[in-house]
Amino acid sequence: MSFRPPLQRPGAVAVPAPGGKSYGTLGRRQKVYANYVEIEKYPERDIYQYDVVIRPERGDFKKLPPPAYMRSVFDAAMGEHRKGKLKGTVMVFDSRKVAYAPQRVCGPKEALELEISFNDDGRTENYVIRLREAAVVNTSILTEFMTGRGNINVGEVQSALNALDLAIGSVLHLEMVGFNRSFFTREQSIPTSGGLELWRGFSFSVRPGIDHLYLNVNTAVTAMYTPGSLLEAITRILDVRDPSQLRGRLTVQVLREMSTFLRGLVMFLRHRGIQGRRKFAVRGTTPKGLDEESFDWEDPSKPGMPENITIAQYYQRRYNIRLNYPFLPGLVGRKNSVFPIELCEIAENQRYKGHLDEKQTGDMVKFACQRPGDNMNRIMDVLQQTNLGRQPVVQAFGLSMSNRLTEVESRVVAAPTVSYGRASREAPSFVPQGGAWNMRGRQVVTPGEELNYWAVLVLANRQYITEAAVQGFVATLVDCCWQTGLKINEQRPPIYYGNPHAEIPRAMQQAWKSIRLRPGASPQLLLVILPSTNTQVYQVVKNSAYTTLGVHTQCMQSKHIQRPNKQYCANLCLKMNSKLGGTNQSLHVPHMETMLRKKSTLFLGCDVTHPAPGEQHRPSIASVVGSTDFLGLRYVATLIQLPSRQEMVDKLQEAVVRHLKIFYRKTKAKPQRIVFYRDGVSETQFIQVRDRELIEIQRACASLEQGYKPDITFLAVLKRHNTRFFPMGRDGDRTGNCVPGTIVDRSVTMPGITDFYLFAHAAIQGTSRPTHYYVLHDDAHSSADDIQQLTYHLCYTYAICTRSVSLVPPVYYAHRVADRARCHLVDMGVGFEEATSSSSGHYGGVGVSVGGRPAVAGSVTAKVIKINSLLDETMYFM
Repeated sequence: MSFRPPLQRPGAVAVPAPGGKSYGTLGRRQKVYANYVEIEKYPERDIYQYDVVIRPERGDFKKLPPPAYMRSVFDAAMGEHRKGKLKGTVMVFDSRKVAYAPQRVCGPKEALELEISFNDDGRTENYVIRLREAAVVNTSILTEFMTGRGNINVGEVQSALNALDLAIGSVLHLEMVGFNRSFFTREQSIPTSGGLELWRGFSFSVRPGIDHLYLNVNTAVTAMYTPGSLLEAITRILDVRDPSQLRGRLTVQVLREMSTFLRGLVMFLRHRGIQGRRKFAVRGTTPKGLDEESFDWEDPSKPGMPENITIAQYYQRRYNIRLNYPFLPGLVGRKNSVFPIELCEIAENQRYKGHLDEKQTGDMVKFACQRPGDNMNRIMDVLQQTNLGRQPVVQAFGLSMSNRLTEVESRVVAAPTVSYGRASREAPSFVPQGGAWNMRGRQVVTPGEELNYWAVLVLANRQYITEAAVQGFVATLVDCCWQTGLKINEQRPPIYYGNPHAEIPRAMQQAWKSIRLRPGASPQLLLVILPSTNTQVYQVVKNSAYTTLGVHTQCMQSKHIQRPNKQYCANLCLKMNSKLGGTNQSLHVPHMETMLRKKSTLFLGCDVTHPAPGEQHRPSIASVVGSTDFLGLRYVATLIQLPSRQEMVDKLQEAVVRHLKIFYRKTKAKPQRIVFYRDGVSETQFIQVRDRELIEIQRACASLEQGYKPDITFLAVLKRHNTRFFPMGRDGDRTGNCVPGTIVDRSVTMPGITDFYLFAHAAIQGTSRPTHYYVLHDDAHSSADDIQQLTYHLCYTYAICTRSVSLVPPVYYAHRVADRARCHLVDMGVGFEEATSSSSGHYGGVGVSVGGRPAVAGSVTAKVIKINSLLDETMYFM
């Protein structure tokens, strides 16, 4: 039956709530430790929420001071007034404008004012703190939520959880440096490049479970500015041994790099001309050195005789300080005051929020990578050291907890049968062990189109990457492709050299034109050899391919050319085969049909990635991928531009209509079921996103044919969370992590919703993080086992891996598409957070930006973004 338009547009339909919680039963049962501590007692009474306004005794803040300063002022006032105006009541503060108290401190319609003289580094300021009751939080709602009594969602208990989080956090702030729910210490820190150091710490969060309340504790790492001499930091940032080497080298680019690092940093000015040290925040740098920046100054010994002098001369005459490096720019503070870099020190306890470079990222990964047993021991150690259950503030809020990690039940379900092409020399079908396998002696299920028209573009120095070396690599690659099942008939493609620092699109066009084409044929592929991991060159290559040329590109680093590695070439082959329309591996077809109840099923994956912090007027990007075959092996993508920071996906109906049509055209069947995996949503947004986007999917179906209502299963996917599980005894794998197929769906999962944690992959190093799946809607009335097994088995179908992956492939592909969107839109000046880490989670995060022209405020509207029609229905994003 073909799709046809409806006779009339259906109205919005009410979305049913999730149908209670169900649990899986399949698999081998075993106990694991969770990084959760049971809160044995919590208040089932009112907690009082207060709006807090802190202001100077005279005037007002032009800009709010840092959170740590606000907390210090508040804590000083609490110490001053607790026995008096507060009548012994404990209060906890979020460092901005909200406080909680276990008892009322003033009447519901009254305001309480507290005065405090606060001394900070020798300077005393007088403040007034105004408290006004904003809400009464009844924590008994937590019990109703956790026991399933009443139709309560997680958003409704958030205020109670926030109050308890702050009560626990107020204790941790005394021992560690805190940022939101994470707390760090400089002990065991290590230096990294660029004036930064890496700190260890922990995250603490109160989490509801099944019938119990828990404290979730996880290890964390962060980058901090190295306190101390700013001059030393500048030499590390600019990679020089001595500041004198910077003379004459302070180009516009260097000054911009320096200013970016310094802006917003808190400094101490210290020299013999002032008492103590003066604190100030950096607003920028002077455009010239202090031996060139001048101003009109009146010498106190010569009143009425102003003269124009440089800032370097001012410090010599006013303070008798001769600057050693007057050619350096100065720091600009409040009221355009200028301070010499060599007299400044970076204040302690400042978190770095910018983008880590390749070296810093590598150091961070190594620093954070710890075996599961080591992480578990660190968590238990901090619980013993802080002894939160015995802290007076925690007890004042009615909390009591142990220091023991919780044991929970898990199940290990069987891996699926993976199948390769029938022409394979080795057994084409097998059950992988340990979540990994190899392709030796096996061929892809379906080869892509034969590769006849392709070229090699070398964006590297010809002296080091010679044409002979390139030809040798190409020969190895071609041989691997034939062995894998991808036929490459043109075995000596043209090789063209381009300059990575010049006009890359032109070089790509020249390589494209060098391909020997038959009449009516088009170029199929450019193999692009990059000089390094430089993301800017990569983005320009992909942008030109996606928008102008409409040709597949396979990028690789030049370091692999000299000694061709067959395993590396095999990995390239898998990517090339996917782009050229092939299918690399499959699951056992009868088993998949059983899991899908023999219904034709469209798999959809969706993710939203947002602009980097500070780029409020740039668009967010939604990526939607949809399967094009019955087994969910091949996908096409749709990109949607959204207003900045918007989580809801506008134009989702249009995207789903497109994927329904493509599925029908490729399979000659209408989907009888749609399985929608939605990433990028925090728990508090579940209901809102589900209610809106489910209706969009339903409308998409109805717009194609009246009465067309396939079963829709809507799952939210959360990867950025702090839940970890540790196997007991010898139940783990060789790294000490839970084995692939481990599922936890009890105790520490979300009340009222069928959800589960899934370890689908084998960790290579460090502590493995499970993916958290929530079933928000299911017309198919699937059992928990059905959904868990389907999700796990799909993780063995990721096209370019010979191992199971941690994230269900529709979402994984959506991540890749969002990542490629930064390349696709690089000429629009769009900056994005990292697609693999920016999606909303429990806590949010910091992203990185890609440079470009700023968008015009208010100019961003929702629209589907088109790519070149030659790539539109391919897996170009692999």
